[in-house]
Amino acid sequence: MKKILRLLTFVLLMLPIIVICSFIDQKGADRAVFAGVKESEYKNPIIKQRADPWIYKHSDGYYYFTGSVPEYDRIELRRSKTIQGLDKVQPVVIWTKRESGPLSKHIWAPEIHHINGKWYIYFAAARTDAPFDHRIYVLENDSENPMLGTWVEKGQIKTKWETFSIDATTFEHNGKRYLVWAQKDPNIYGNSNLYIAEMENPWTIKGEQIMLSKPEFPWETIGFWVNEGPAVLKRNGKIFITYSGSATDANYAMGMLTTDESSELLNSASWSKSQSPVFQSNAKTGQYGPGHNSFTVTEDGNRDVLVYHARDYKEIVGDPLYDPNRHTRAQVFTWNKDGTPNFGVPVASERSDP
Repeated sequence: MKKILRLLTFVLLMLPIIVICSFIDQKGADRAVFAGVKESEYKNPIIKQRADPWIYKHSDGYYYFTGSVPEYDRIELRRSKTIQGLDKVQPVVIWTKRESGPLSKHIWAPEIHHINGKWYIYFAAARTDAPFDHRIYVLENDSENPMLGTWVEKGQIKTKWETFSIDATTFEHNGKRYLVWAQKDPNIYGNSNLYIAEMENPWTIKGEQIMLSKPEFPWETIGFWVNEGPAVLKRNGKIFITYSGSATDANYAMGMLTTDESSELLNSASWSKSQSPVFQSNAKTGQYGPGHNSFTVTEDGNRDVLVYHARDYKEIVGDPLYDPNRHTRAQVFTWNKDGTPNFGVPVASERSDP
């Protein structure tokens, strides 16, 4: 009898502790679900003051990273065996802007791709005498390791118009390579629309360029009428193109285009467009203006990762373009039952070190 009484006393004493621990665990689980990612997955930001981030995991096991530097004057490249480790390695400057003429001002949004055994970097650049009259350019490197070797300028990608053109990305589907980019149509109001075209080689498009999207919804037209920063993801029998809209402040957000993998990609009617953002600022987590994303996978290759930039504050003094604190961030995302991505919300910052 005494043993039973002692056992009951122990249970009664432990019950409040069990309840409190369960409450704490549930709060932690709620935070993880709310964020759409395990809190311990990656410590954000991954890299400070690097906007328009591009992370590519190659077959050699390395993650390759590039993005816009605050000075907009060069292209850097770094690599690491882990996403978190990209902040700990020394970047290599693989190209620097010219003093004048083409390629001399506002070097934006480089991306690195591996195509037919060679490395290519796509980026946008303007001129000192026309700092916002960008064109798209390509660099090539035939070295096995893109941190080494020589990067050769392959020139400008010629499109339908000689107008503002930025944010080129490329992907392969059913044996064909495509280019997707943002460009100003002189006959359409706004700053940039999204276009797609088939490629003849990694620095040349062929055939007609097709408009996939233009700014039309209220969330895409705050400050500027912008569709930019496309990124391609192929999963679940579908092709998704995420992109960003509005000015590069707290209004910046991500939309998404979707098509079936068996559809005609060069037919604009094949694509459906989200009417509201699929990823946007979140005051609860303290992240503002998330966008200009790319996609990669976790170190084990089993989960998809959203890479994007965002700021830790809402209010900006002066032109947002020259506020340097768009930081590179990464978080695992999940998938809805209908096969579409669920990006969740931008997770809170966990790193405070410089």
